[in-house]
Amino acid sequence: MDAPAFALFDTAIGRCGIVWNERGIAGVQLPEAGESATRSRLARRYPAAREAAPDVSVRRVIGAIVGLLGGQQNDLSGVTLDYAGVPDFARRVYDVARTIPPGGTISYGELAERLNDRTLAREVAQALGQNPFPIIVPCHRVMAAGGKMGGFSAPGGVRTKLRLLTIEGAQPTGPTLFADLPLQAAPRRRA
Repeated sequence: MDAPAFALFDTAIGRCGIVWNERGIAGVQLPEAGESATRSRLARRYPAAREAAPDVSVRRVIGAIVGLLGGQQNDLSGVTLDYAGVPDFARRVYDVARTIPPGGTISYGELAERLNDRTLAREVAQALGQNPFPIIVPCHRVMAAGGKMGGFSAPGGVRTKLRLLTIEGAQPTGPTLFADLPLQAAPRRRA
């Protein structure tokens, strides 16, 4: 079996990481606070991976991710993923999520409905929270009920989710990140 490899690459949102092996892409890492933090996260998640120059197929995937994060409407649904170790339910969730086009969104309940059981919305959200392939499996395009942002487990949380949706030109229909924040009273002026 081929040992996993990783590479870091620059995008419009920061320095990302990608891990691959002979079966396909094994993981994607969104930017952390800095390059060393991104490397550390990759090392914890993929301890056997060694830094290497990506081959042509991985460079194509990196290029597509860079383009998508730069505002292009790139389709990543054809990227081969290594689902080894991914539970069957999560794999089914990821396969459905990959059908959501750039700029589109659906709710956790709608995704569960596509799996033929709308009552699984919470389980869908949990599977997406464990997504090892963010951007390729576009978990940021899945919203809470009523168009609310919902959670996002990547660095930066919901702010990162909103930024990704904005880059893609998505127009969430419900309250946005800023509508969910408590309002602060304006400072009083002295006369």
